[in-house]
Amino acid sequence: MTTRLAIVVPCYNEEEVLPETNRRLLALLTRMQSAGLVSSDSAVHYVDDGSRDRTWALIEELAAADGRVHGIKLSRNRGHQAALLSGLLTVEGDALVSIDADLQDDVNVIETMVQKFAEGAEVVYGVRDSRATDTPFKRNTALAYYGLMRKMGVDLVHNHADFRLMGRRAIEALREYGEVNMFLRGIVPLIGYRAATVKYDRAERFAGVSKYPLRKMLTFALEGVTSFSVVPLRLITLLGFLVSVFSFFMILFVIYGTLVMKAVVPGWASSVVPIYFLGGIQLLAMGVIGEYVAKIYLETKQRPRYFIEKTV
Repeated sequence: MTTRLAIVVPCYNEEEVLPETNRRLLALLTRMQSAGLVSSDSAVHYVDDGSRDRTWALIEELAAADGRVHGIKLSRNRGHQAALLSGLLTVEGDALVSIDADLQDDVNVIETMVQKFAEGAEVVYGVRDSRATDTPFKRNTALAYYGLMRKMGVDLVHNHADFRLMGRRAIEALREYGEVNMFLRGIVPLIGYRAATVKYDRAERFAGVSKYPLRKMLTFALEGVTSFSVVPLRLITLLGFLVSVFSFFMILFVIYGTLVMKAVVPGWASSVVPIYFLGGIQLLAMGVIGEYVAKIYLETKQRPRYFIEKTV
């Protein structure tokens, strides 16, 4: 029995790359349909995340030109994760593949993903075998991030972004997660169904500019840490203990310097050092706690994650 495949592509200001992305994905579908890997009603679904250029107009044109192309237009920009989730929870299919529109992920790997799905894997992760096209800064910071997440107890697939195949069972399980702050790279491994990986070499962006500058990358990294790990809160407790121990030894040092060495400036150690040291620690602790409180605040309101304005 052939697989009904749906390819979900979140888009934000991708008018420069979209025609080539569509050409490659349709060529892939044609090849897989001819080989009997996927059914004739398999399709590509573009999700327009509130683009400000001609992305949605292009999607409408592509859909009119080929019945295998469909589009979902969100009411406003909701971010990559919300756009991706809206596609995964809306479109139909036995297996859904999520891939970015920039063509940095190898579309030909989708064929191997479908084969592994046919062999019984419910989730198939696309894992980057090489990051040669990344800048040294991006490559090193990405590796450091994955290492940090592992140490904090977050179950992430190393060198995996959001290029993956999910079967219908996994999609329905994903539907049960009701977080407003979605971090799919951390949630999907929690589902626990049989998983497999395929490796590929990441290419350079075909056209356009990256939608993840440094600021967004840092925000996304912070989102992952605070959504899946309480280690930062426990580190505050440890830090408080260490500060207490340090303060105790500082007291001994001041007493020794005053009574024995006669070399401590009166009032300096007892005022300047505690003010700067403890003040910095308190601000850091309040910032970390505040980040978690903000998460609680957003989750308790239970606002909708997205609204679909139009489909084609």
